[in-house]
Amino acid sequence: MAQKWIKEGDTVKVLSGNDNGQVGKVLAKSKTNIVVQGVNLRKKHVKKQQNQAGGEIVSIERPIHISNVTLCDAEGNRIKLKTKIDGKKKDLVYTKDGKETVYRTLRK
Repeated sequence: MAQKWIKEGDTVKVLSGNDNGQVGKVLAKSKTNIVVQGVNLRKKHVKKQQNQAGGEIVSIERPIHISNVTLCDAEGNRIKLKTKIDGKKKDLVYTKDGKETVYRTLRK
């Protein structure tokens, strides 16, 4: 269950839906949904405000379910995380080309 390790700022890859295969950064996360930059874009008509012109149409990202994404590295390849504990330090690591790479530190 890799979804519990996803947090804001991580890079994820979409596994299903209209945006299948796209890679983006996590902008926001709730318990079951996340908002990914450039994924699941919808048009919204903006009303006129006091200081802004009205009648504009803007594209905004809408949430997608967390089970439809997976973590990926900088190149966009899927990764599987596991925890590694040494002393008081707890790291999330993934294996690439036979060697372990630290993804993020959980506890110091």
